[in-house]
Amino acid sequence: MNASNSRTRIAVVGGGAVGGFLAAKLAAAGHDVTLCVRTPIPALVVESAGETIAPPITIATDPARIESVPWVFLATKAQDTAAAAPWLRRLAGAGTHVVVAQNGIEHRERVAAHVGGATVIPSVVFISGERTAPGRIVHRMGQRLQVPAGAPGETLAALCAGSGVEIKLEPDFVTEAWRKLLVNITSNPLTALTLRRMGVFREPGLLPLARALMAEGVAVGKAEGARLDPGDVERTLDGFRSMSEAAGTSMLYDRLAGAPMEHEFLTGAMVRAAERHGIDVPMNRAMLALMRALEDGQRRR
Repeated sequence: MNASNSRTRIAVVGGGAVGGFLAAKLAAAGHDVTLCVRTPIPALVVESAGETIAPPITIATDPARIESVPWVFLATKAQDTAAAAPWLRRLAGAGTHVVVAQNGIEHRERVAAHVGGATVIPSVVFISGERTAPGRIVHRMGQRLQVPAGAPGETLAALCAGSGVEIKLEPDFVTEAWRKLLVNITSNPLTALTLRRMGVFREPGLLPLARALMAEGVAVGKAEGARLDPGDVERTLDGFRSMSEAAGTSMLYDRLAGAPMEHEFLTGAMVRAAERHGIDVPMNRAMLALMRALEDGQRRR
């Protein structure tokens, strides 16, 4: 652990790929980490860059048996925020910082009702991995959280110093959040619908659809104050093609597991923003309808 950092009590809510990675790295750096999960797991093991990380952490399954802590990382899927509310109400006190490590653009709105007077830090997450079994995470790439520049973000950066979790302070957080949303409104639904990993973006026939989805996102993001331009579309596609064909997305993994997916908080969030500004987004509305029908079909099985 960085010499300037003291041992700090941290709770990570959610034991998926992002939560498991954060919990393991922060605990390995010397912090006192509690991983809050719905179902008991014997231990947390994270495979990352050829290394197996299995630091000592506390596993908690009952919100009634925990107390407030200085730091909370909310790393559930966005659609599970309401289910995580009992944890947040117990963990968040007046002096708590709550880092929302979720996809989407409505971070503060999702958690505000559950954290009282705690300081909420939204983040753009660049951590890719897969939970292969309860308590077992395979980390594939990325270890960065982008957060708004300012005192809370600086405090978070100090907390994570020496852990391997990179904190990037963003003066223009709105733009960075919308750039990540361009990634998510394209890669997540298209991999989930096709049951293909990122290699699907090497299919020439899929690229016009991907460009159309992101072009609508650029228009809405600009109306929301993000400094986007058409070049963001091509840069995002270049990023897709540079990724391993075996890489997946959170919504693909959720579909394969038969779990609820994030479309209401990704494509749905973009469509809601478009409606606020009177912008027509027919491609994303169609994608949202397809994802809703897909999930409804999964529930009926």
